[in-house]
Amino acid sequence: MPEVVLERIKRILSLRELQVNLESEVERRTEELEESRRKLQVLSLQVVKTLASAIDAKDRYTNGHSSRVAKYSKEIARRAGKPVEFQDEIYFIALLHDIGKIGIPDNILNKNSKLTDEEYETIKQHPSIGVEILKNITEMPKIEIGAHYHHERFDGKGYPEGLAGYGIPEIGRIIAVADAYDAMTSRRSYRSGLPQETVRSEIVRGRGQQFDPDFADIMLQMIDDDVNYTMRDDRLV
Repeated sequence: MPEVVLERIKRILSLRELQVNLESEVERRTEELEESRRKLQVLSLQVVKTLASAIDAKDRYTNGHSSRVAKYSKEIARRAGKPVEFQDEIYFIALLHDIGKIGIPDNILNKNSKLTDEEYETIKQHPSIGVEILKNITEMPKIEIGAHYHHERFDGKGYPEGLAGYGIPEIGRIIAVADAYDAMTSRRSYRSGLPQETVRSEIVRGRGQQFDPDFADIMLQMIDDDVNYTMRDDRLV
């Protein structure tokens, strides 16, 4: 075989070996980046859950509230046919929906009697406080939506903006019904958790008024599926 042909074959083999090595290195680096991304996601979730636990600990009657609202919000999103990415996003956002309560005095949060008008106005500040805390988290620009809009009402009588209908961000509309459901099914300073049939009646009554009717309907489906009434404060089971 002519020497020139042998040289060409050697070069081809050398190039193929280089290509294989490059592909192997790219695959290795891709796996490393994916593992780093996974670890970052786990860390982010742990940090957010820690913050949520700190929020709930401030109010001795809201044990696990933020986690349950996040779980219910994600399930509503799933049943509504939202993409997995949206479901994961709303779970993160809902975990911090009450972060503004960090700025509310303990004696108001834990009061075991009816709030005065002035105290209620103080409580109503927590969505705006939450926005101020979360708005600079640029890696998740929607993170403040849950804190901001979970007390808006579909009929426009909520707070802090008084938005109505579909003018309320979708994430806020989902979290609103999940938050109200958990508030009714959990023990509070002034009452025990409500019976399931009472909670269901309140969701029906609020459909189209307090709540987005579509997401209220999904919440009603979840209630009807929960025949053993397990969707509530664990302390009440």
